[in-house]
Amino acid sequence: MAGNVLIFIALLALGFVGVVLWRARRHEARSEASHPPEGEFLEVDGHRVHVVIRGSGPDLVLIHGASGSTRDMTFELVRHLEDRYRVLVFDRPGLGYTDRLHGKGATIIEQADLLSKACAQLGAPRPIVCGQSYGGAVALAWAVHFPDRLSALVPVAAVASIWETPLDGYYRTVSHRWIGPLAIPLITAFVTDSYVDRVMASIFTPQKEPKGFGAYFGTGLTIRRAALRANALQRANLLSEIHALYPRYGEIAVPTEIIHGDEDTIVPHWNHAERLVTRISGAKLTILAGVGHMPQHVAAGDVAAAIDRAAHRAALH
Repeated sequence: MAGNVLIFIALLALGFVGVVLWRARRHEARSEASHPPEGEFLEVDGHRVHVVIRGSGPDLVLIHGASGSTRDMTFELVRHLEDRYRVLVFDRPGLGYTDRLHGKGATIIEQADLLSKACAQLGAPRPIVCGQSYGGAVALAWAVHFPDRLSALVPVAAVASIWETPLDGYYRTVSHRWIGPLAIPLITAFVTDSYVDRVMASIFTPQKEPKGFGAYFGTGLTIRRAALRANALQRANLLSEIHALYPRYGEIAVPTEIIHGDEDTIVPHWNHAERLVTRISGAKLTILAGVGHMPQHVAAGDVAAAIDRAAHRAALH
């Protein structure tokens, strides 16, 4: 009798695993069908890199933040820039449609190296580099470690300084060595896009999410299994990487225009932007009154103006 019970439990467990994997695959397929790649693909060091190219003029790179994709920049910001720049919008490794580099969570240095090599393939050896939030940390690593591969730097609501808040429970779970791979398929299988939409909307506080952004962005792309794992590992490793990068900001020599909202509660301006500007010679800081963590959407004109200032200082306009 006991043996039969164990067999029955094992069959139930296998059935549940099968349902989870089937639902996860279906959710991923539906998300990719509704939100296919916007741009084209390059192969860089054996890795597929997705890039959207718009406009003409001096080369400008836009790098999205955590859980993002090219769609975070093409929804609003690109249209403020494509009339005077050749804008290169990349998916970071493991997110959107760019391949993961490896299973450990690509460091900000590895990401900067990959994207700068992609730029070189596209005939943009020294672009202006603009990154938002986590993407701002990648842009800073680019400027520190590959100073001959950019002409100007524009960190937007960028993660730049050391913080004390511990990694939250969600990221501890999905980045955990063995709990993460067990939890992530459940998230992909059972968390609805509408729930993710509500979470994403909160990131715009105190502003409201722009009308139509959720449908355009494709929140289902962010909860595909590989993307969840890559994003979690990157986020879990970020603090230690900033610890190593922070003492080297004084090495940045390109024109730097920092822009940050004073109502940003996710990456507070006083800890990040205001400390960063003191460590880069000649850097200039623009504080946006009343703006939260997403200036590239709610203050796109101001971000574009900061890019224009950086381009002018770099003698590109």
